[in-house]
Amino acid sequence: MNTQLFLQQAYELVKDEENITANLANMSAFLNEIIPDINWVGFYLVDNHELILGPFQGKVACLRIPIGQGVCGKAALLHQTICVADVHQFSGHIACDSRSKSEIVIPIIVQSELMGVLDIDSPYFNRFTLNDQDFLEKIVEIIAEYIFKKGQRSQ
Repeated sequence: MNTQLFLQQAYELVKDEENITANLANMSAFLNEIIPDINWVGFYLVDNHELILGPFQGKVACLRIPIGQGVCGKAALLHQTICVADVHQFSGHIACDSRSKSEIVIPIIVQSELMGVLDIDSPYFNRFTLNDQDFLEKIVEIIAEYIFKKGQRSQ
């Protein structure tokens, strides 16, 4: 994976567009194209103290996830990335797609405020590496800086 090239491409996708939904939709499509061996990639956005489904690529997904529940809710609560090698071993895992076996969730934080999470699932155990985590955290930095930090709220 050419990390630097993909980070530059991600930046180019979002740097000039102000609509959050359009940017997140493009970003989920972009990540779906460049990350092999995944079956779902998308965003959950904070709304009234829970995570609400946002733009994504994959099968139909859970609409609402309480903060603190499942992998997404736990990452949101802790404000930290959670990488799960086997979701069946994660206490409280919410199975939106029974094919998913591993998952990584990166919270989107802007000025200490949780905006949402990037969630990626794979039909393979142990799919996500530390290199994947590092890359995806940099993607989320781009998302935080160029999508949310501008203060855009148009959806």
